Amino acid sequence: MLRAAEPGAAVVVCSTCRFSAAAREDEGGRRGGALLAEALRAVQAEEPDLAGVAVQEMPCLFACKRYCTIHIRAPGKVGYVLGDFAPDREAARAILEYAARHAASEEGVVRYAQWPDGVKGHFITRTPPEGYLCT
Repeated sequence: MLRAAEPGAAVVVCSTCRFSAAAREDEGGRRGGALLAEALRAVQAEEPDLAGVAVQEMPCLFACKRYCTIHIRAPGKVGYVLGDFAPDREAARAILEYAARHAASEEGVVRYAQWPDGVKGHFITRTPPEGYLCT
C-alpha cells in the first residue's frame, strides 16, 4: 500500500479528488485532483523558482467532503492539509508560493502576512511532524 517518495518538501495532491463541490469530474471525465496536479506542474515549468517543492500524487487523502485537497509537508516541519481549490493555475501558483515559504521556514510556520491570498480560507488541518507536538 505504501510506496517510497523522494524526501523533502512536497505538495501531495489527492489525485482522485472531486472536481468541485457539485461534480466528481469535469466535462471531459477528469477528476479535479488530477487536473490540479497538472496545473501545479505547469506553473513549475513556467516559474522555476517554484520548482523546489516536489509535486506528488496519491489516491485519496480521506478528505472526501472537500475537493481538490492537498497536503503540504517537509521533514521536521508542521504539515498542512488544504482543500476546496479550483483545479487551475491561479490556485496552483498560490499553493506553490505557500509551499515554498513553508519549506524555507524553520518549523513549517509561515506568518499570515506572507500567505498568498489564494490559500486563505482553504486550511483544513495542521499535522505535527513525527516526534513533536505544536505549542
